[in-house]
Amino acid sequence: MLFDDRLATVLRLSANGPAVLRIQFRQLLDLLGTCPVDAHSRIVDESYILLTELAEQLPADERAKAIGDAGLRLRSPRLVAELAGCEPQVACAALLHARLTLDEWLDLVPAIPPAARPFLYQRQDLPGEVAELLSRLGAERPGLPPAQSVSNEAPRPAEQPSADAAALNPQSGIGAIVKRIEAYRRARQNGEPISVDSPRLPLGEDHVLQVPDHVRAFDFATDAESRINWSDPGVVPMVTGLRLSDIAQEADCAALIRLHQPLRTQPVELDGARAIAGRWLLDAAPWFDPLTGRFLGYRGRMRRALGHSALVEPVRESQGDRMRQMLHELRTPVNAIQGFAEVIQQQLFGPTPHEYRALAAGIAGDAARILSAFEELDRLAKLDSGAMELETGETDLASLLEATISQLSAHTAPRGSGFSLRIRGDVAQIGLDRTEAERIVWRLLATLAGVSASGEILRLNLETAGEALRLELNLPAALAAIPGESLFEAAANSIPQSLTVGTFGIGFALRLARTEAQSAGGDLVRNGDVLTLTMPTLSQHGADGSDLSGNQAL
Repeated sequence: MLFDDRLATVLRLSANGPAVLRIQFRQLLDLLGTCPVDAHSRIVDESYILLTELAEQLPADERAKAIGDAGLRLRSPRLVAELAGCEPQVACAALLHARLTLDEWLDLVPAIPPAARPFLYQRQDLPGEVAELLSRLGAERPGLPPAQSVSNEAPRPAEQPSADAAALNPQSGIGAIVKRIEAYRRARQNGEPISVDSPRLPLGEDHVLQVPDHVRAFDFATDAESRINWSDPGVVPMVTGLRLSDIAQEADCAALIRLHQPLRTQPVELDGARAIAGRWLLDAAPWFDPLTGRFLGYRGRMRRALGHSALVEPVRESQGDRMRQMLHELRTPVNAIQGFAEVIQQQLFGPTPHEYRALAAGIAGDAARILSAFEELDRLAKLDSGAMELETGETDLASLLEATISQLSAHTAPRGSGFSLRIRGDVAQIGLDRTEAERIVWRLLATLAGVSASGEILRLNLETAGEALRLELNLPAALAAIPGESLFEAAANSIPQSLTVGTFGIGFALRLARTEAQSAGGDLVRNGDVLTLTMPTLSQHGADGSDLSGNQAL
């Protein structure tokens, strides 16, 4: 609260002149520079907005001078990141005078604009880990060193010519550079070979020149257009700008790139320099903005294909795998929408009109229903692909049916509809966790109850059949009229429902119940006007013929 009060005092200051502008800018720098990392409030956000407005009215050199003030405390990663995106002199001053911890530097450096990263090399206290990270990101030390003579033998102090003589002498440093440039130009025009062993200007390009004759593998990153914008230093000039969709050899790979799907052992072809030309295998994963869910690009690795015999066949993803990946991409923005709606509805950022709160509450509710639908799709995809198994346990199916019928009576009783349960003989327990069994039973009975007409009573018969329990459910007239397996394909809203079980309609609900039953070792099939659910029972005897108590069975 004390921190926000001090910021509020600065915000109330009327900047009606250049001197006041500079004072207010300097005060905001000092307060925001010491802002705790976890400080988030409306006052802090307004302070950053005002800081930006003041920056537009002050020259860059004045702002850089204010940042370089010895008394300024610059310990906020957020403020340093903001200043690093400004003019070069402002960014340089901020990066040179910031006082951050090692972990804060390591988190901040990737977020700093590439043009500003080299300024960090001017720090005398730059940690080795930060320097290593800068090198991996491709940031090089800026600036050209002073020109030097190309002579192998440095002149002695007594032999150094005067400044005027050096300007006229073509062996002087600048003259030698001009002469070499002219020689290089003439050699290219005449088609003469150019020796790579000739002396070169010290432009900090050793990492580019040290390229092996045959690259075996390299890491890379792309932008949202799948264009490579970062790679291992040795191959930077050869692969920067390549688009993954252009080098893909198969239509499936290009389709996966368009859908922002993971890429696994995809064959690609690179043309160009001898060091990279040839066939490669591509592995890459998409990455997204954690706040907005926006696709940012790919990060991955390319490795040499060893020949036709050693070429690994690309891993083919099933429809379930692709469905789960798509749901992951969709769930991220919906979560963000739901979170922002709840922030508005709960007035976490300040007072909000009731009309907007009501709209936000509706949006949050819609987002929750969408997420629930995603959960159903994800469950079906996982069960269908074998990526998920239902929990085992012990469940009394008879008592579970009675409890579910009782729950649904609040809906069926006023309409004169419902269920008539008949249990034949003693029934065993099923080997499924009760929660998992509840989902299957509720999905079946609620679906049938929601379609039943007024006064329609559906018969349920439960009995033991060998090593399984069999539950027969009479279909309501509205569903019995649907032919054969088309029942499991009925689209949402194709049949009126007084009780809605899921977002995707009756066909999907029954298909999910069938998949759940099959995953548990049972099945759900249709025989005429009857649905038959079978579920395996718990074994009453051990494998050696003894009962569960250890006594020999007769």
